[in-house]
Amino acid sequence: MRYIKKYRIYIFLSLIFAAVTVALTLYLPILTGDAIDLVLGRGKVDFKGIFDIFKVAAVVILLTSVSQWIMNVCNNKMTFNIVQDIRNEAFNKIENLPLKYIDSQSYGDIVSRVIADVDQFSEGLLMGFTQLFTGVMTIVGTLIFMLTINIKITLVVVLITPLSLFVANFIAKKTFSMFKLQSATRGEQTSLIDEMIGNQKVVQAYCHEEETMEKFDEINGRLEKCSLRAIFFSSLTNPCTRFVNSLVYTGVGITGAMSAIAGGISVGQLSCLLSYANQYTKPFNEISGVITELQNAFACASRIFELIEEEPQIPDAEDAHVLEDAQGNVALNDVSFSYKPDQKLIQNFNLSVKPGQRVAVVGPTGCGKTTVINLLMRFYDVDKGCIKVDDTDIRNITRPSLRTSYGMVLQETWLKAGTIRENIAFGKPDATDEEIIEAAKASHAHGFIKRLPNGYDTVIGEDGGSLSQGQKQLLCIARVMLCLPPMLILDEATSSIDTRTELKIQNAFAVMMEGRTSFIVAHRLSTIQNADIILVMKDGNVIEQGNHETLLKQNGFYAKLYNSQFAV
Repeated sequence: MRYIKKYRIYIFLSLIFAAVTVALTLYLPILTGDAIDLVLGRGKVDFKGIFDIFKVAAVVILLTSVSQWIMNVCNNKMTFNIVQDIRNEAFNKIENLPLKYIDSQSYGDIVSRVIADVDQFSEGLLMGFTQLFTGVMTIVGTLIFMLTINIKITLVVVLITPLSLFVANFIAKKTFSMFKLQSATRGEQTSLIDEMIGNQKVVQAYCHEEETMEKFDEINGRLEKCSLRAIFFSSLTNPCTRFVNSLVYTGVGITGAMSAIAGGISVGQLSCLLSYANQYTKPFNEISGVITELQNAFACASRIFELIEEEPQIPDAEDAHVLEDAQGNVALNDVSFSYKPDQKLIQNFNLSVKPGQRVAVVGPTGCGKTTVINLLMRFYDVDKGCIKVDDTDIRNITRPSLRTSYGMVLQETWLKAGTIRENIAFGKPDATDEEIIEAAKASHAHGFIKRLPNGYDTVIGEDGGSLSQGQKQLLCIARVMLCLPPMLILDEATSSIDTRTELKIQNAFAVMMEGRTSFIVAHRLSTIQNADIILVMKDGNVIEQGNHETLLKQNGFYAKLYNSQFAV
């Protein structure tokens, strides 16, 4: 109703033209009845009167068609505007959801909610608007017209009607849960397909094709069963209501015929009543079908609205500070954080970084290195303590200004479908061609870009298409070198690059990091020997801290890590 309110003009127009359509449709049987009554017997036919009635009927039919067309246009505009608004809101919500929600959900299921579920919802909504309005008005209108002809016959119709409503209501309640299960299973299937397409190389490398197909068959089998049950029960609605409607038609036919024989009504009026009985019962079939579709639509809507109504990330405070020209003074004070409350990760973490310093974070897998990066960028908020940039708690800094103050290159590359030029300029869309080429040269990506069919205008597919992992990483490095923000985060930034190119990039990084606060996460300790501070992490805690020479002299955990990489 909240979405519909915006388009109430379309509802108003749709209701008006639905009323006009129904009124004209119900007027037609009266004209037909009048025409029948002009046939009095052999040789006693008022052809002129019948011809005049036919001319009026032709105008009525034409006006009915135009009115119905305008009503459908209004319903279509209203439905697809509502669907557009829902999709926009759902996508905006995804952009504003905390990362912990995205990380905990299947990507395929989220895609299924925004695409497939909204499509199903739109179909049910359109059918609801189109047939519900005219259906209800037809039922009310036929009863009024029938009452003007014969009250007793109308009562027969009214007494049998509740049986049809009872049948439709009973089946509708049964189908809702089945449609909801169908929608959820379809989301599970989409999730598996998305996962398998994205990781097809791994599946084939480990010969897991058969296991994957078995899993898909199992989900597909469940989808088949719940879909069949939903469709079977929903398909019962129409024949059941048709049976009840046939009883209505039979009741009108018998009582009307008896009344006509007794002289209570004319043959034309009997024809009119039978036509009304048929028109009266027809909306029940349509409405029962609409109710079934609406059950499916509501089941799909509940999934998309669950996403829309998810708790968004904590918004920036109204008086949040906009970070401009960051100096790079970063401090972590008694920071504690864990992804799950019962699994402790980072505890009482302290760090003070002066502007221009290079901080390297090393340690075994799962020790919390990348988590520190997530906290610095405020992808996650700390559970305890605070992180300050230039003496301001980052929770009091607007997220966009904080994040644009960092340049980040991750081990996991991300490229969008588009040209090489667009991908490099992702953080600086107004960059000139000269700036883009200069950044590509600095990252040593210029050489392979020039060898591509269209150079910087070469279109690449989603996530880099056919580019190698190393080439993708070079483009991500070029992206940061183009922006040159005051602070840098390099999380295994050269992990997919050959040693010779890596040495060149390390020199480029050294120039880029000059005067900029930098956080470097690395497994290859040879790349961080020049860092001002090296944090050695284990189980979420900093167990050693110092520069390369100091830590080697301590002969502790760092020394063991370093020596293990160069042991013969």
